[in-house]
Amino acid sequence: MNATLRSEQRSLLVLPTLWVLCAATSAASLSGKNLTAALQHGGYVILMRHASSPGTPPDPAQADPGNVHDERQLDEAGRASARAMGDAVHRLRIPIGQVLSSPTYRALETARLAGLAAVQTYAELGDAGHSMAADPSGARGGWLRGKVAQSPKAGTDTLIITHAPNISEAFPTEGTGLAEGEALIFRPDGQGGASLVARVKIQDWARLSDSS
Repeated sequence: MNATLRSEQRSLLVLPTLWVLCAATSAASLSGKNLTAALQHGGYVILMRHASSPGTPPDPAQADPGNVHDERQLDEAGRASARAMGDAVHRLRIPIGQVLSSPTYRALETARLAGLAAVQTYAELGDAGHSMAADPSGARGGWLRGKVAQSPKAGTDTLIITHAPNISEAFPTEGTGLAEGEALIFRPDGQGGASLVARVKIQDWARLSDSS
């Protein structure tokens, strides 16, 4: 086999790899009005970390009336940002279908203040009573990847509210440095996978609304 033929064969092998890389790059480029239009059409999974919450539970005397187990709860910034996100999603007419949440108070408070209804809680989205603790078995991350890969009901988007360790276990690259309230937006491919199309901080939902 001559050198020219070997070179051509190597080029053919490289091309599919380059195509995959380009496709992955373009798939993660939705923003602004394009992102809004895509979400309005449905078919996406919004995976978000709960809104801003202090790292320790409140003093029992300072706990919210509904926080009967004295868990971590949202601070003022978290409450305001959750409300603003909910208002923006409503104004943008983003059709949120299923809402899956950690059973922790701070996650459910995020959903409640955002005006999200029919919230379903799952232990796999929680912190097992150990805030910010990792799951060395990998089961929690695998469960979450499976949920993100599930296509939403036609014409709707799915919203999942959970915690930083859960997200980083499921998506170690994409979930790096995720801020409180920040969301990763995925497009399930219908074949057990999902592509990241956008990353939205909780305060940026209002900006999306203003630009539409």
